Amino acid sequence: MRRTLVVRPQARLELAGAYDWYEEQSTGLGDELLRAVDASIQKIMRNPGQYQKMYRDARRARVGKFPYGLVYTVTDEEIVVVSCVHGRRDPKRWQSRIR
Repeated sequence: MRRTLVVRPQARLELAGAYDWYEEQSTGLGDELLRAVDASIQKIMRNPGQYQKMYRDARRARVGKFPYGLVYTVTDEEIVVVSCVHGRRDPKRWQSRIR
């Protein structure tokens, strides 16, 4: 079964902020983050159940060597990325996005 990928606007904003921060640290590091995010999304799409549930029905996939995770939910039709969260941030920042 092929599910549709949906990336919520809040997750896009978080990812853009992380990209900008890494680019300020070192040119090209933001692009490396995006490649790691893409690799994580490909893994999620291939096998969405491989990551442990962490809050209600939300799962988190690590983003390569970066301290970020993609928080997502799965339905029969969609994989919904609700957050691109730093591992040391307060989880309450994204938990309200989980239904």
